[in-house]
Amino acid sequence: MEETVFKKLITVSAGVVLASGLAACGSSSDSGSGGSGGSGDITMGFAQVGAESGWRTANTKSIQASAKDAGIKLKFSDAQQKQENQIKAIRSYIQQKVDVIAFSPVVETGWDTVLQEAKRAKIPVILTDRAVDSSDKSLYKTFLGSDFVLEGNKAGQWVVDNAATNDVNKDGKINVVEIQGTTGAAPAIDRKKGFEDKISADPKIKVVASQTGDFTRDGGKKVMEAFLKSQKDIDVVFAHNDDEGLGAIEAIEAAGLKPGTDIKIVTIDAVKDGMTALSEGKINYIVECNPLLGPQLMDLAKKVVAGEDVPARVETKEGEFDQEQAKAVLADRQY
Repeated sequence: MEETVFKKLITVSAGVVLASGLAACGSSSDSGSGGSGGSGDITMGFAQVGAESGWRTANTKSIQASAKDAGIKLKFSDAQQKQENQIKAIRSYIQQKVDVIAFSPVVETGWDTVLQEAKRAKIPVILTDRAVDSSDKSLYKTFLGSDFVLEGNKAGQWVVDNAATNDVNKDGKINVVEIQGTTGAAPAIDRKKGFEDKISADPKIKVVASQTGDFTRDGGKKVMEAFLKSQKDIDVVFAHNDDEGLGAIEAIEAAGLKPGTDIKIVTIDAVKDGMTALSEGKINYIVECNPLLGPQLMDLAKKVVAGEDVPARVETKEGEFDQEQAKAVLADRQY
């Protein structure tokens, strides 16, 4: 991300915080700077997906640091990638009568009941990073995050635009293997759709195998190992995040092949490890998904608690990178 955009994202107004603490489920903690008290105090319950990737770690740090900077008391829980843990955490926050609940849903479906409970308790909910699939839009105030379909579009367009060089086996066909994110998660669903929408314009390009790597490096490695055994003439890997792509690199190298040359790799996230691999030519193209949502989240939290109207959808600003662009920004990369 460009420095000017980053500075813009980290600018947040300061407030005061309510001092109290009670853990929810999974790995939980409270954070936030103490204040002098008063009607402006805000307590937020945040239910995080887990710590499955470098992106998620950066996202968590951004939220925790931004809450402290904004004077918002943060009750934080790590769901360890389990929906039932997030639901328990949200119910705990309702019982604790927090002022606002925010969470990044593990999967899209199955939230209506607990969100109805929050609504009845008059606690506003903000979705971050991932959306929910619900016909009742009144269950949450706003969704802050990326356009995952657009991210998939960008990845697919790169494959289409570079079709000639992507055909490393020179048989006129481009065989793509896809390492999906967590099954049922919004980014996995939308990135797959966006990618397929773009590559459908070129009949030479086909996804010959697709399997979930659960957004983890180990998952990406295991899936790629299986693909290398089951698929002949793989030209391109499309990984739904950098960590899966980095795992795929390990498997490709272990098979005696050269990632980025013998098999092209396209990923989404642009975390520092991914950008490093891109600068080294092991990844060919990365679409950015900005994890630094904390400042925007705290600003939205203050507004919804104050009863102000907020947009139904707030998007983050993101770009994309090739090898030379990665080299140019790597030294100043914030995540």
